[in-house]
Amino acid sequence: MDFTDRFYRQDHRQVDLVHFQLAVEETDLDIGVRKERFSTQLVAWVEETIRACRRPLEDYIQRDPGFVKALTPYTVLPNAPLIVQTMAEAGRLAGVGPMAAVAGAVSELVGKSIAKRSRDVIVENGGDIFIRTSKIRRVGIFAGDSPLSNQVAIEIRPDETPLGICTSSGKVGHSLSFGKADAVVVLSSSVPLADAVATACGNLVQSTDDLERSLEFASEITGIKGVIIIKDDRLAVWGSVKLLPM
Repeated sequence: MDFTDRFYRQDHRQVDLVHFQLAVEETDLDIGVRKERFSTQLVAWVEETIRACRRPLEDYIQRDPGFVKALTPYTVLPNAPLIVQTMAEAGRLAGVGPMAAVAGAVSELVGKSIAKRSRDVIVENGGDIFIRTSKIRRVGIFAGDSPLSNQVAIEIRPDETPLGICTSSGKVGHSLSFGKADAVVVLSSSVPLADAVATACGNLVQSTDDLERSLEFASEITGIKGVIIIKDDRLAVWGSVKLLPM
């Protein structure tokens, strides 16, 4: 199945927020802000913010092309920009390459910038979400062809945010995965870490027999708050996660 139109975005959109989309090069964001904060000027400012977040990463990759190709933890140059260092550290903790954290890193940087202008903000980047909220919200889980897809949602409380909610799948989307999970969702206050760990956990899942091992792996990483894994008709969960029916 082709999910390039990203219709799964409907699962996290909130009726009290204005959602808009911005694409800059490979970065394709769905952004939600409070209605009274939305304006064409804000959209233009967010677009420039995305470019400003990407610029140091793009410049660094030109100097160190091995960074973008690494599939295992990678040592960056001493003068690497903050976004590069953050991605490399997330990859080190998860045991994967730094690019496994790129979507989460961009989501977090853009989200934190918008949060200075809107008390409620959601930034989704290819299934990787930064959220800050002043009310309880539900974020649905899209898991491709699994019978559990769009059947459950994660409840997010204001005191848990800012929060990263990142999803990896071996069956949905273009991100590289060596596993066969329908969806691995990881929660962390660090969006890049959640992104990298979701990739690492997904790599471990070849069958439903691997669910416990993948959960155990994630539970041992400092900073991970919760994990949900969906494989076929099985769902496994660990940590501080409240699941509700959609």
